[in-house]
Amino acid sequence: MSTTAAHTAPGIGTFTFRPLDPSADAELVHRWVTHPKASYWLMGDHRQEDVERDYAAIAAHPHHDAFIGLRDGEPAFLMERYDPARVELVGLYDPLPGDVGMHFLVAPTDTPVHGFTRAVITAVMAELFRDPATARVVVEPDVRNTAVHALNEAVGFVPVDKIVKPEKEALLSVCTREAFEAATGAAR
Repeated sequence: MSTTAAHTAPGIGTFTFRPLDPSADAELVHRWVTHPKASYWLMGDHRQEDVERDYAAIAAHPHHDAFIGLRDGEPAFLMERYDPARVELVGLYDPLPGDVGMHFLVAPTDTPVHGFTRAVITAVMAELFRDPATARVVVEPDVRNTAVHALNEAVGFVPVDKIVKPEKEALLSVCTREAFEAATGAAR
């Protein structure tokens, strides 16, 4: 994902992505990941230095990337992309060629926009599927995070299994390119 496309959500804005810069973005991302609404991100007790260190490790990792999502040019969400055969899910499921893992976090706001989070996950998925090598997107949200389960289903994810990770019990779910296109009307 060296270059990104613009993804437009009518009435909401245009989304683009840029690589997260661990030092330049640490203050911003720290505010997002430590906010009470980001409890499932599991970084609520992190200091800014911890966030910078964690994202520097991701930036240095050959199979994990982090991006700042922009809405009309302004930072609005966080996306991580990873190889689930090498990061996060090693030994917890049987990966297939073309599997890509994903995390996303919408920045907390005092002025929510109806449909914004769904527009974000749709843009995230469209961006991941822009790579022709991506066959499926794999996620592992906390089993208690029913809001994200509903969002995942809305864009084509299907639950596969409950898995136990060191930090949580997770609902492993997958979304094929075809399921995403069918759920969202996205064109190839």
